[in-house]
Amino acid sequence: MAKGALDPKDWDSFKQEAHRMLEASLDKMQAAEEGRVWTPMPEAMKSDLKTAVPQQGRSPADVRAALEQMLPYGVGNTHPRFWGWVHGTGTAGGILAEMASAAVNANLGGRDHGGIYVEKAVLDWCKEMMGFPAEASGLLVSGTSMATIIAVKTARDKRLGIATRQRGTGATKLVGYCSAQAHSCVGRAFDMVGLGTDAVRKIPVDDDFRMDMAALAQAIATDRANGFEPFFVAGTAGAVNVGSIDDLAAIADLSAAQDLWFHVDGAFGASACLSAAQAPLLEGMARADSLAFDFHKWLHVSYDAGCILIRDADAHLAAFSERPDYLAPATRGLAAGDFWPVDYGPELSRGYRALKVWAHLQEHGTEALGAAIARNCAQAQMLAGLVDDAATLERLAPVVLNIVCFRYLPAMGADADGLNAEIAVRLQESGVAVVSTTLLHGKLALRVNITNHRTRDSDLSLLVDAVLQTGRQIDGEAS
Repeated sequence: MAKGALDPKDWDSFKQEAHRMLEASLDKMQAAEEGRVWTPMPEAMKSDLKTAVPQQGRSPADVRAALEQMLPYGVGNTHPRFWGWVHGTGTAGGILAEMASAAVNANLGGRDHGGIYVEKAVLDWCKEMMGFPAEASGLLVSGTSMATIIAVKTARDKRLGIATRQRGTGATKLVGYCSAQAHSCVGRAFDMVGLGTDAVRKIPVDDDFRMDMAALAQAIATDRANGFEPFFVAGTAGAVNVGSIDDLAAIADLSAAQDLWFHVDGAFGASACLSAAQAPLLEGMARADSLAFDFHKWLHVSYDAGCILIRDADAHLAAFSERPDYLAPATRGLAAGDFWPVDYGPELSRGYRALKVWAHLQEHGTEALGAAIARNCAQAQMLAGLVDDAATLERLAPVVLNIVCFRYLPAMGADADGLNAEIAVRLQESGVAVVSTTLLHGKLALRVNITNHRTRDSDLSLLVDAVLQTGRQIDGEAS
């Protein structure tokens, strides 16, 4: 029995508290469809958290009770009417994987241990799911933001040469491209690898919010004529505003012709490849030089879990491999092993996130995950129909995947943007639903993102009724 300085003094008593915490956590998941969507943390609890750093410890029973008290005050994304942002809902099975991961407490930076083989297995599955070749490389990361940094750095180093790692980028005039609807992580990656956000050209979109290919070709030609060096283009598979998907096949063709690194931001949309109905929308994605996507969004793995796949494994390794003496490779013992994740990304210390991804895929399989995605897309079409049928609602964008953007039309002369912003806040504060807002063509829209395996069709009808009722109420207050 472990008797270290920080081990429980009474293991039996500690196990009882652990079982109570597990029961409470499972009870929360079992009741995920009940009650409010979002519950703000009470002011008294916020104040209680503002204490000096603890000098003396508390009993496991006290800590367990404090943890239980915090369970109701999350974002709300486990609830079926959470549609505000692209968050996955998690699953009850994820609790079990997190328990096992905590018990092992492995550093997935490297060495020859079980976790490394789990991550390799998961990466092989990722390549198979996304249509990448078996010889491609990859890494599990915190999310698409980190994945994009890894992709941009690999592309930069391949273009400028590996000596860039020592001497810096110098006076390079590298530039890259993405659509005006692309996620901000592309610009942040350019910033963090020393190229600067000004090096990202944001290309206009067409009426379907897809990158305008003629405008992209023209921007590349203009940059070359002005002495810049185009090297990178990011296609979006599921824009966060409206769910649009760029013409990935056309971008792949242009990238090949123009010698550009073709990256796909598939944070949530790439997962649609698991649905037979949606997979054709992603034609061309498998031709990418790099692909970033998340497990914690539409695949519902507990936060956080993302992935980067890179077609050129040698370029990926060259961009990051540089072990200090104390991490020198060995042929035998714990320091052996032919895959050390530290050679493929910036983190030396890495959590065992591979285990929860592995367990999630084992429990549910890609067929069930794909079916849940297809159902969400069908629900988005259903919601679009309800919006279109309501005289005082206006849809502001096509529905391609799972996002519906619309607004309430107020009485003549009223501030439509302000009224719809107030509708979103009142829905959140009432606990009825969580939606977010966005700007489309200068108009503020209510944005409903359905990446939720618990959403019921009746929830969407309830939402439309609530929007209409709240809009009429605000209209009446203003008159």
